[in-house]
Amino acid sequence: MSSTPPNLIDFLVNQANGVKGLADLNLPTVPPQYIQPLQARFDHTKIVPEESIPIIDFTKWEEPDVQNSIFDAAIKWGFFQVVNHGIPFKVIDDLKAAVHSFFELPAEEKKCLKENSLPEVVRLATSFSPHAESVLEWKDYLQLVYASEEKIHAHWPAICKVQALEYMKHSEVLIRKLLKVLLRKLKVEELDKAREHTLMGAMILSLNYYPACPDPEVVAGIAPHSDISSTTVLLQDDIGGLYVRGSDGDSWIYVPPVEGAFVINIGDVLQIMSNGRYKSIEHRVVANKRKTRISIPIFVNPAPDALIGPLSEVLENGDEPKYKHHLYSDYFNYFFSKAHDGKKTVEFAMI
Repeated sequence: MSSTPPNLIDFLVNQANGVKGLADLNLPTVPPQYIQPLQARFDHTKIVPEESIPIIDFTKWEEPDVQNSIFDAAIKWGFFQVVNHGIPFKVIDDLKAAVHSFFELPAEEKKCLKENSLPEVVRLATSFSPHAESVLEWKDYLQLVYASEEKIHAHWPAICKVQALEYMKHSEVLIRKLLKVLLRKLKVEELDKAREHTLMGAMILSLNYYPACPDPEVVAGIAPHSDISSTTVLLQDDIGGLYVRGSDGDSWIYVPPVEGAFVINIGDVLQIMSNGRYKSIEHRVVANKRKTRISIPIFVNPAPDALIGPLSEVLENGDEPKYKHHLYSDYFNYFFSKAHDGKKTVEFAMI
């Protein structure tokens, strides 16, 4: 049984071992850098077992009843699951297998990828923002920016490139349908090129890897936060570990894995653009003692140069804007300049 490396950040980040490499050392306890303060640890007594986010059949997505269900979920919960979304199970299963294959590569290969990647196309990282955090998160991730096919073929890792690209091509169809519904309920009838640039101009596929943890009660897989996307489309495996903040602001609601389903959540951008009508809700991930978990979110982000603020259609009835207009790149950079901190990032945009 090995001991914790003396220079943990160098081991995790520079040598590209990540928390996967740490878990492979079979440490009896987690290093102190991962131990959350008592008040930040997940309190299982605050889970509300009788509550769950809606599960919506997306087969007839253009019908008013389905669209109203999505609209209601976006307002009340900020989260919902969709089934019968049209993405083939084989495409999903192939991507899940490819995620495991990538993170099981030797650290030397991942280090080579890290050192030779274009950061605007591929980013391999651990925790969230390890140089800005006082406590690390028990997670590694590979972010693949959905760029031109030329850049994708040149820079996405070969071991998962084909599977990830096929998945994104299918998912883009679903994302356009979801945004069309969400915008229609904000009196925006057309997802034109300008709206695409603002809502989905920079989509990122994130392959998240949470190794089994010797002491999951004291760590965070992901600390409480809300996403800075317009929407997020999440594929869970069957391990589970995702919790959503309850409406009372203190409880947590478990989001169980549902076979063939995607978890959809509203991001800060749509909360801002809807002037608070849609809700971007805090969520967190709990580590697992016995099993490695993966999750695969698509962060549907605005282009960096997009101007974000309440939509004119939302304010046409005379509502006062709650948020100022700002460049999305400023919001993005602010989010990554600090540790996860619940809903505090959205305060950056408030008037």
